[in-house]
Amino acid sequence: MPLDTADETQLTPSTRDSIDGLPSEGEPPTIVSISDIHGYLESVRGALLTVADHPNFDPIVVRGRDGTLHWADENYVLVFNGDLIDRGPANEEVLELVARLVDEAPPGRVRITLGNHEAIILSPDHFGFPQWFAGAVDTDDRRLFLEQIVAGHIVAAYRGHNVTYVHAGSPTGYRVEDVNESLVDAATKLLEAAGTEEDVAMQRRVIDDHQRVLGVGKGHPKSPGAGLVWLDFDHLPPDAPPQVVGHTRHTTPQRKGQVYCQNVLRENLDSDGGEAVFVETPESLSALTREADGSVTMTELERFSGQ
Repeated sequence: MPLDTADETQLTPSTRDSIDGLPSEGEPPTIVSISDIHGYLESVRGALLTVADHPNFDPIVVRGRDGTLHWADENYVLVFNGDLIDRGPANEEVLELVARLVDEAPPGRVRITLGNHEAIILSPDHFGFPQWFAGAVDTDDRRLFLEQIVAGHIVAAYRGHNVTYVHAGSPTGYRVEDVNESLVDAATKLLEAAGTEEDVAMQRRVIDDHQRVLGVGKGHPKSPGAGLVWLDFDHLPPDAPPQVVGHTRHTTPQRKGQVYCQNVLRENLDSDGGEAVFVETPESLSALTREADGSVTMTELERFSGQ
């Protein structure tokens, strides 16, 4: 299943789009984000557990008796910043983990942004890649995935305290509400066409009609002109809007102006440690990184002015 969750909650646009849409009682939630898991279950487990393994934080997940991870019922929002699937050996297990956390957390507390590999599920006949999990999804599972977009559980972007979470990012500004509505519109059109003779044509059409989100670059999908799920980090200028992105692989978290790239899991697969999550509060953005000895270090990436 692309995302087999029992949560049938239809999120309101405000809850879908921004941390400001959550109930405002008490302290504002801390945001934890991770990107580009790509089917590597043990890496994502190790990354999520960095929060519990650092003395400054309460856990965001806890281990059950069978070793599975569960929502810890603390004051967090967890953002999976695209590319949950493909390349790794445990795609279904990663999706089971994500779906379990969606079901266990209060509505709107687990957010999923669309990555370019999830975008392949939207238009599999256009992109191909039948050897990948995304390219082999059948029509019924594709419908389930599209329904999760319409319900607000999978979005193009999510606005945090000071940055926007988006898989690949944009060199220019955009309204989170607009790009999320654009993605819902694309998913709705694809749902209507799925399994009909209009299906293949619609898969191509939504890429053209929703260029800001789903568009690909000329010559290469990640080249300039690509949308929010495809553009390579190298093409984001230092004056791009404040964003936390994934998509482009690095060994350690990267910063370019106000854009921060958190895609580090795959570059560290062959070494001990290296898994990382970002942690955002209203005052700061930091990275928690697991070291080779199993310890966790915190690096402050930004202290926000006026806080």
